[in-house]
Amino acid sequence: MAYERIQVRRLAGALGAEISGVDLTRPVDDPTRKEIHDAWMEHQVLFLRGQQITREQHKDFARGFGELHVHAVLRQLESEGHPEIVVLESNEKQRYVADAWHSDVTFERKPPMGSILRAVVAPDYGGDTLWASMYAAWEALSDSMQRLLSGLRARHAGDFFNYIAKDDQKKELAKDNGAVHPVIRTHPVTGRKGIFVNSTFTKSIEGMKPAESRALLDFLYEHVSQPDFSVRFHWEPDSIAMWDNRCTQHRVVRDRIEAPRRMERVTLIGDTPF
Repeated sequence: MAYERIQVRRLAGALGAEISGVDLTRPVDDPTRKEIHDAWMEHQVLFLRGQQITREQHKDFARGFGELHVHAVLRQLESEGHPEIVVLESNEKQRYVADAWHSDVTFERKPPMGSILRAVVAPDYGGDTLWASMYAAWEALSDSMQRLLSGLRARHAGDFFNYIAKDDQKKELAKDNGAVHPVIRTHPVTGRKGIFVNSTFTKSIEGMKPAESRALLDFLYEHVSQPDFSVRFHWEPDSIAMWDNRCTQHRVVRDRIEAPRRMERVTLIGDTPF
């Protein structure tokens, strides 16, 4: 695809590209936003560096792609007037939240469309993030496995967050039965198929006995984690990653758990998977 407003450099075979020629301290015009969106749909996760933006500019950029989501549990900057911004912070006393492969908040009936994450504090080495393409994971399966998975549905729940949730949040999570989604999701923009189960929020496959469900899910969790499907990004302060939650999974690398790391994330409301 040819671009006139931005420069796009691919980073890996399955997904991922770094874009340049964009200054997010200034309003992004419609033609540039369209090119960013087109690159996002093509490469699934985009990276930008050297973006010294304010929180309002972070939110304004995200609003160009959809309506902002407010997380049910994770720490937010509500007291500072930014309830849409989730803080992901880790150091030697505070564990990583996202160190297992997952798609964000899939226990909601309309899981997020995507997220835009900005590094505020990043270690000089380590603490990278991996993303994996669920398109590539689906396409690597045999025809027989694809036929088995097509039409199956899986239940997702948010009890993972109980260890950090406040009492009222735990009650809400307990009342919420989660959501049921297709195991194989069709992307509403690209029309491509991808695996849509993850080890953090997916609990079971409907219509299967527990042992059958567990065996199949364990296979898929192992399958999607293959390096062939992934891209790895090293953070610097003021770098940004924006990923499509409908066709990717991601996880933090736990090689520098003692190093201070602070990320601020804005997430976009999605649609019902089909």
